[in-house]
Amino acid sequence: MDKSKLIKMFAILGAIFLLTFSLRKLIMGDSISLTDYAESHAASDEQTPPPGNSNDIDTPNTSDDQEESTSPDSDPDALDPEQSPSIEEADGTVFASSLTGASLNGVSQLEQRYTLQENFYYEPLSDNLRRYITGVSYPAQTGDSQDLAITLDELCYVHILHYDFDGNPTEGELICNQYIAQDLVEIFYELYRNEYQLERVLLIDEYDGSDAASMEDNNTSCFNYRLVNGSTNLSKHALGLAIDVNPLYNPYVSYNSDGSLHVSPAAGEFYADRSASFPYKIDESDLCYKLFTQHGFIWGGNWNSIKDYQHFQKPIN
Repeated sequence: MDKSKLIKMFAILGAIFLLTFSLRKLIMGDSISLTDYAESHAASDEQTPPPGNSNDIDTPNTSDDQEESTSPDSDPDALDPEQSPSIEEADGTVFASSLTGASLNGVSQLEQRYTLQENFYYEPLSDNLRRYITGVSYPAQTGDSQDLAITLDELCYVHILHYDFDGNPTEGELICNQYIAQDLVEIFYELYRNEYQLERVLLIDEYDGSDAASMEDNNTSCFNYRLVNGSTNLSKHALGLAIDVNPLYNPYVSYNSDGSLHVSPAAGEFYADRSASFPYKIDESDLCYKLFTQHGFIWGGNWNSIKDYQHFQKPIN
């Protein structure tokens, strides 16, 4: 057979094969319509890129709905994310602060902020934070202009990290006298480094300024413009010079005239017996005691007439 004819025959057979294969796909339903193709790709486009590829993909936000929901103008009370402090975990995760004081201060006091380590800092109170505590932990001024023992300018906002009772790092915040702000930042940083557990560290204002409610909730707190219980004298907490640590497990204990004990908070009665062994107990071998006393604080557990095991205060020299 002529070679050219042989080539033509193979070409014709190939064309017949391709035509047969195409007709089979159409008959068997293997092909998809443009609509099906568009729908399948729209679904895949909505999927989140796999971890590790985020740096390789530049995905601008073009959604009008999303821009409207995140626009500061859409909610006048919403916090500007750039004004909220961020917390960075060990794995690099960054998230906005959930604490009231941190959110109210934002970065407004950044120029006056002293930072010991990341997330351990103190700074003045912003106008927003001053308004928040006034009438709660700080007295509201009357028309007669009260003569208060401390001004808002003498107070500092303190932000820390601590380990909670589940062993997880979490945020904490305090308001204190500027005289002890540096001490608190240094002490709580050392406690954090040693994974010392504090159940919660929140402003007393979260409890409407109630010392009893704060203690019952085992909240570690500092400033609260109040009197000493059963007295007409101002507490050192009113000056921002005292702090109560894990108060449920380290209660205030006084003696009644009949020899019975008065324990505050009442739920901490079991922990009034300091000869017993239990977690979170502050004594002279405890790291918390050692750090506070090294910084010149006095421990209420060493007092004679009463025992205030939760309490540390620093005298002004």
